[in-house]
Amino acid sequence: MEGFQQEQSWFALQVKPRHEIATARMLRNKGLEEFVPTYSSLRQWSDRQKQVEFPLFSGYIFCKFHPARKLPVITTAGVVRIVGTSCGPASIAEHEIDSIRRAVESGQKVQPHPYIAEGSKVRVENGPMAGIEGIFVGYKNRSEMIISVDLLQRSISLQIKGYAIAVTEQTHSAPRYVA
Repeated sequence: MEGFQQEQSWFALQVKPRHEIATARMLRNKGLEEFVPTYSSLRQWSDRQKQVEFPLFSGYIFCKFHPARKLPVITTAGVVRIVGTSCGPASIAEHEIDSIRRAVESGQKVQPHPYIAEGSKVRVENGPMAGIEGIFVGYKNRSEMIISVDLLQRSISLQIKGYAIAVTEQTHSAPRYVA
């Protein structure tokens, strides 16, 4: 059993809509490590306002297990499938889970944001660079945009961290799902 503990990895699980917390609780009761990052949002009802917690990744939770021992995971009520490729479940890097966990626990406001794939065409929406278009490049803790002159086959790099950007053309390949 100890050999399995050392080889465990994080995986994303697609779960039934609005079943993230209940499914995570069932996985925890089976002795599995799970993680459901949440954010708080102010909701308005006709008679009051209330802060409500929602999953950051609606329809998904994270679970740490050995890929050869996925039966307890996929037989858990609420689990639809393990996210992966045609080759099987795809693990998530430990540092990505740690980054999400640290961000949620920081006390700073976190909220869902549309995914911007590296290589997507983007446009700066605010500030002195508003309207500039280029290709999004993520490099460690920096966000940059590449602006190219096709005729000259030359490019420049522009830091865009802190600017609101809009995707004008997404370059993205969605993961396939396997159980």
